[in-house]
Amino acid sequence: MKKYTLTVVSIVSIAATVLWLFGLGWTLQDQFSANKKVSQLKEKTESTSTEKQGGTLTIFALGDSLTRGTGDADGKGYTGYLTERLKEKTDQEINLLNTAIKGETSRGLLKQLQQSEIQRQAKQADVIVMTIGGNDLFQQGAALENLDNNAINGKKQIYISNVKKIYTQLRELNPEAVIYHVGLYNPFSNMPDSKTTSSIVRNWNFQSAETAAGFDNIVYVPTFDLFQLQVENYLYTDQFHPNTEGYKLIAERVASLIKFEQEENES
Repeated sequence: MKKYTLTVVSIVSIAATVLWLFGLGWTLQDQFSANKKVSQLKEKTESTSTEKQGGTLTIFALGDSLTRGTGDADGKGYTGYLTERLKEKTDQEINLLNTAIKGETSRGLLKQLQQSEIQRQAKQADVIVMTIGGNDLFQQGAALENLDNNAINGKKQIYISNVKKIYTQLRELNPEAVIYHVGLYNPFSNMPDSKTTSSIVRNWNFQSAETAAGFDNIVYVPTFDLFQLQVENYLYTDQFHPNTEGYKLIAERVASLIKFEQEENES
């Protein structure tokens, strides 16, 4: 009887041990699967947050009131009309991120580029468009009160130094996106001293274009000629910012420079 009892106890102990080991293996396997799923979900989330959106052309716009669209009756500005024009050229969805600030200077833009959210959006961009320099030069028209060449040249040197830093920062954040820096026009070309103001604007444009040429995939887009002959027809009532037609001219100029992969393949 003792032997039988001992045998039964042994069998029960072995069975319990086997069940415990089986349960432990099942628990470990279940935990491993759960950890694996969490890891895969984390990798997927990180990938989604850092990679560019497939099938979507993301335009990152920054700078001053021209990029913001001040003076346009519809509030679109050249970035809005640019988006519309590009939709006619491609089947891709267009995603516009406009971070421009009215009254922005090159110094202010440099500070803005230190913001983490601005940096994140710059990294996501396929195309970058910007306007900067008008407030550095014209100072909302105050510069016209005293057209001192020494003072203007001093401002230009500071501006060019800032533009180099802006280009460098954008290029570090996003080495691939083409950057289109929209150039200056002369809103005062129909006023006294128009030859002087036009000469100053052309000089600033030349220096800016030379600076852009020192970087990969940065295009300085001229607009001086668009406004030169009929500036009064393309300005808003403040006689400084473009009106709707003026912004459309700029948008068309920029759109003509943006190429898509399908266009390159066809050619």
